[in-house]
Parts: sequence; structure tokens; C-alpha cells
Amino acid sequence: MARRALGEATLAVVQAVGVLAADPWLVACSGGADSLALAWAAHHVAARRGTPVRALVVDHGLQAGSDAVAAAVRARLAGFGMDAAVATVIVGDRGAGPEASARDARYGALSDAAAPGERVLLGHTRDDQAETVLLGLARGAGLRALSGMPAERGALRRPLLGLTRATTAAACAELGLEPWADPMNADRRYARVRVREVVLPVMEAELGPGIRDALARSATLLGEASAVVSALAGDTDPELDGVCMHLQGLAPGLRRRLILDWLRSAGVRDVATAHVDAVETLVTRWRGQKGVDVPGGRVVRRDGRLHLVAG
Repeated sequence: MARRALGEATLAVVQAVGVLAADPWLVACSGGADSLALAWAAHHVAARRGTPVRALVVDHGLQAGSDAVAAAVRARLAGFGMDAAVATVIVGDRGAGPEASARDARYGALSDAAAPGERVLLGHTRDDQAETVLLGLARGAGLRALSGMPAERGALRRPLLGLTRATTAAACAELGLEPWADPMNADRRYARVRVREVVLPVMEAELGPGIRDALARSATLLGEASAVVSALAGDTDPELDGVCMHLQGLAPGLRRRLILDWLRSAGVRDVATAHVDAVETLVTRWRGQKGVDVPGGRVVRRDGRLHLVAG
């Protein structure tokens, strides 16, 4: 029997997945159009290659009936022959908001579930990338954050960053797959939803089409620049970490990256641009200040070095 030809959108998703290395894959699937199309394409490509693939559905427990939704997504995946499991997580509140807390819980579940050598596939699209960059601009984020989401980082892979959300929706329609519509994706209490439904449409109406593509392209260019700064930072002698005289003599971009890296290595979580700005004043505008507060502690300058004092 002849193999059925793939629809245009489905073919685009399959081709995007097909460029990935032939590793074992764990697909994160919420049941939305992006991750559902990704799961189907990953199953299709892996079957032709003869390589392992499976999916994980994360139940965040944030909505009534979320367990039933997760079970339905798992059944949908099983419908086209994909092995899938459900992981139930507890979304804590660490002060970063429900979106960030849910993301941390989800990534933790994926990390725990992934076997050695297994790559975790995520369904982020070009639209997600544009939204991420615009949110970063609104926060006054630095180079690394404005680089958006990388196509690869550690075991994570995002093969759909070059495709639009419309393409994944069209692929699901071609395949007869009914995506799940997460009500949180229409809740304008969340900044990302407002960017998606209000800000970007206004920008496109006023500035013309192509805003999403331009933002995603900027993320790529800024990612390349960030990689250069990271390489320079990586060449710095570890003995000079936190040495104020050394930091003061560096170019501002490199100095700020080293301060950011120093804060993270010291155990500071959720480092924002404002924290880097404040710590930089201890280096470049030292007037005997007592220090600056950062999440989980206070940074002080003592004997020409930066020190983190636990809060």
C-alpha cells in the first residue's frame, strides 16, 4: 500500500524535526497544537529511523479536572501509536508568579523523566520566540534574555522555532488531531497572553506585518552576540571572579556578564537586570556603600572583592 502523502503543514513540521540528530527523544506534550504536532512528527521520524521516542504529559494540577485532561492527551498520543506517560507535579510559589513556577515544575519533571542520552523536545514556535523577546524588552532585560529561547541547550531541543503557530495548527487539522485549548492561554491576567492577543496585533496593524519574524530574527542575532560575550567570559581566570579592580577595567558588556555569572555561581536565583546594575555600582562607583540586596542575600564589597552574605 502506498504511503499517504503528508500535507504541506505536516511536512514542514516533519522536516523541522527531521534535522535533529537520531538520538532517543522524550517529547513534552501538553496537548496543544504546537506540542501535539511535534509529537506526531517525532513519532513519524523516529519510526522511519528506528530510534526510540516517547512522550511525557505534565499535569500541573492548576485547574479542576487537569488529571482528566492529561489522561485525554495521553490517549490521543496513544491513538497514533506513541508511548506516553503522565507526570503530576506540585507547582510551588517562590514569588516569581504562576507562569514561571509552573515552568520550573514542568522542566523539573522532564529532567527527572529523561533517561541518559535522551533529548527532550519542546514545541516552542517562532511566535513564542517573538513573545519572549518582546517581554524581555519590556523588562529591560540583558543580552542573554533578549536572545530568546535557544534551539539547543543541554538536553533540550526546540525544532519548531522556525515555524509559526499557524503551521502547527494547520498540521493538526491535516492529521485530524484535535488539540486541547488551555484556558490559561486566553487569560489576559498573564503578560504573555496580553502580548499575544493585544500588543503584537497592534504593532502589526501600526507598523505592518512581519513583526514576529523580525523579533525572532533579532533573537538569533542577539544570541550570536551573547555567545561571543560568553566565550570571552569563559576565558577569564576563575581566580579573578568578583575581583573589583579586574572587573572595573573590562568593557561594560563583559563586566556585566561576569557579574551575572558570579551572582548565579554564588547561588542567587532569579537574577534581574536591576540586580546586576546595583552590584555593578559596587565595582564602578564605590563610595563605601554597605552593599546591595539580591534574592536570598546581600552583596558587599570587602577587601576589593565582591562577597555574597546570605540573608
